Amino acid sequence: MVVRWPRLLNPTQLSQIIRQQKNPLTALEIFNEAKTRFPNYRHNGAVYATMINILGSSNRFYEMKQVIEVMKSDSCECKDSVFAGIFKMYAKAGMLNDAVSLYKSLPEFNCVHWTASFNTLLQIMLKESKLENFYHLLMEESHGWAIKSRMGSLNMLMEALCQINRSDLASEVFQEMNHYCCFPERESYKILMRGLCREGKLDEATHLLYAMLWRISQKGCGEDIVIYRTLLDSMCENGQVNEAIEVLGKVLRKGLRSPKSRRKIIDLDQLRDIDDVECAKLLINEALVKGAVPNSASYSSMAIDLYIEGKISEANKVLDEMRKRGFQPSLRLFEAKVTALCKDGRVDEAGTVIEEEMLKRDCVPDSRVYSVVVKGFCSKGKSDSAIRFLEMMDKQKGATPDKETLSVMVDGLCLDGRFEEASKIMEKMLSKSYWPRVETFNVLIRGLCSTSRVYEATVWLEEMISQSKPPDSSAWSALVASVCCSEPQIRHQVEVVDLLRKC
Repeated sequence: MVVRWPRLLNPTQLSQIIRQQKNPLTALEIFNEAKTRFPNYRHNGAVYATMINILGSSNRFYEMKQVIEVMKSDSCECKDSVFAGIFKMYAKAGMLNDAVSLYKSLPEFNCVHWTASFNTLLQIMLKESKLENFYHLLMEESHGWAIKSRMGSLNMLMEALCQINRSDLASEVFQEMNHYCCFPERESYKILMRGLCREGKLDEATHLLYAMLWRISQKGCGEDIVIYRTLLDSMCENGQVNEAIEVLGKVLRKGLRSPKSRRKIIDLDQLRDIDDVECAKLLINEALVKGAVPNSASYSSMAIDLYIEGKISEANKVLDEMRKRGFQPSLRLFEAKVTALCKDGRVDEAGTVIEEEMLKRDCVPDSRVYSVVVKGFCSKGKSDSAIRFLEMMDKQKGATPDKETLSVMVDGLCLDGRFEEASKIMEKMLSKSYWPRVETFNVLIRGLCSTSRVYEATVWLEEMISQSKPPDSSAWSALVASVCCSEPQIRHQVEVVDLLRKC
């Protein structure tokens, strides 16, 4: 292990040094050696976070726990995000109990606020269907200064209850928010409204909407359109078109504060007694958009909601209306559109959105938009298009592909049998200090062997071992089987056998 130590070491320099190490145990040795080599040096929270992330990402949880204990004894200031990241790594490894145990020991650390770690742990519990554990933890932390706001956790509880068709319990949580020094926000109304409508409790949903009209919609915010639409669509689906029109009238007057001049151009009578439910819903959506005071928020909220529901044609109409009014669609709206298209299998159209609707109209896609499209092409086996958009992403300033996107790209190329190109993407990953997963290494090594690229396969095997990642037996078998016993290749076979002995 050769390290070029600076004359004077600071935490930023040490973080850079340990990030460059391929083997997590080597990084840990350097991390521990720093204090011995530089007596006046002290680790800070950022260095601990880097070391913990390296060990956790490599499934070195025993060593990670040791570093966490040292961090606790050092009493250096720790950011809440560090523990949130640890909880995610524990959850990925199926170690929820360890996450809960660490959370309960947070008072022993120099961490002032726990809001992010608290909400992260609750999200993990919900994902693993530990609703009872969620509730007990929420009750334990119902008061105290360490968690700034419990609004997010209460919304999560309501969402979980609505998903199991217990909107009655979600309504109780909604009513008792004052007990937690919280007041229902737009997201709270949105969650409960969807829960009530999903269970067909339209009377309760209507009362909720009327309560919302004077509580949070007093200024006629366009973002509220999504909540109004949820109830109005449900009423139409339940055969209550005329009742929906009555509610729509109140929404336009009291919710959206629609001016009389705009309400006059909306003929609500034409909606009455319509037999076609989908037609009624479409006309009501148009009335909501036209009745609101034109602004970017109302159009974006409606379009994004429709894209999330997979109603692409309806969302496109809202987007077209938005452009006619002179409003520029946001990046998040485009992200919702390409995500909906990819989910519907229309990945070529998603690519066209970036090239025609964004780049040619001076709207620069970010890494999130590019990543959605690249992953979409990979899922459809269209590696050429995925590579093209990845190259576009690389050339664009500020749109660097992340580890997940590159990993998906490698997996997609391997599935298509394009192992040489997958190898090049892996090299790009290593240049960015993104260490591939064990499964990715194994698939690539087997693929290279199947195409008689034994030398490259051996290089990746050595790289894998240098990162302290054990190769799968199938990778070893493929490599050994691909080495022929002809005289020119005997030396290479001996090198492979030596590698086998080392492991």
